[in-house]
Amino acid sequence: MFRVSVPYTDTGKYIAASQRPDGSWRRPRRVKDGFVPQEEVPVYENKYVKFFKSKPELPPGMSPEDETQSDAAALSKTAKRNMKRKEKRKQQSPQEAPSAELEHMSLAAEEQTASDSTEKAKKMKNLRKKLRQVEELQQKVDSGELKTPSREQLDKLSRGQALRDELRLLEADL
Repeated sequence: MFRVSVPYTDTGKYIAASQRPDGSWRRPRRVKDGFVPQEEVPVYENKYVKFFKSKPELPPGMSPEDETQSDAAALSKTAKRNMKRKEKRKQQSPQEAPSAELEHMSLAAEEQTASDSTEKAKKMKNLRKKLRQVEELQQKVDSGELKTPSREQLDKLSRGQALRDELRLLEADL
């Protein structure tokens, strides 16, 4: 609902009478020249808000094209895994993919091999750490520093050979 201001000859303007949502009527109001209705007054913004509204979305020197390229490289493990599954489904289907999809699939495959090698490196580092813990625990048991190992410690000692085998397999893949 909006109000119409009507010029008044003596000292200013009048805001015409209007009906409230409950059905009652407002009286006409006299206002001074230069009056701005509350709905038209701009909302106050402090310096902090103004700064962040004027701040660009991208870091300095980065163009929007760069952002779209970095989005593909910054996929999570789950997103990459889902992409790989979609590719497998497409390969299993008898339909041939258009050339654009083939290019996309080859780029995704390259990203996947890069992520596989980094994941293998992480796995190897983790296995080495576990082996180091097993060897330290074994030394404590052998030296008598740890006389009665707990069940968890015994389980860790028994996993030592399996960890060594898994580490050898990963090293052979690289």
